[in-house]
Amino acid sequence: MAAPPLRLLPWTTPQGNPCYLSTDNDDSRLSRLADDIEEAQVESGEQVLAGARAVLGDRRAGERAVRFALVRATEALQDVLRVAVSRGARIEMGRQ
Repeated sequence: MAAPPLRLLPWTTPQGNPCYLSTDNDDSRLSRLADDIEEAQVESGEQVLAGARAVLGDRRAGERAVRFALVRATEALQDVLRVAVSRGARIEMGRQ
């Protein structure tokens, strides 16, 4: 029997390296925690997107506001892309 595929987790090590989970139980405590964090990251990304749109729509927004919005947007995009990669890998494994 083959080992279960590794799941990319929605957080990194303090050094910025990816973390993975090896489990055959999608309802394990750590799997549920990862699901909850992924959901929170997607929701945060939606909020950051709304804020960035508001800043970009404000002609009076200064450089600091635009830079702050861009920094937050890149952070949120990084998190959401990690979620997409993780979920995409799990979908592919489910098809096999």
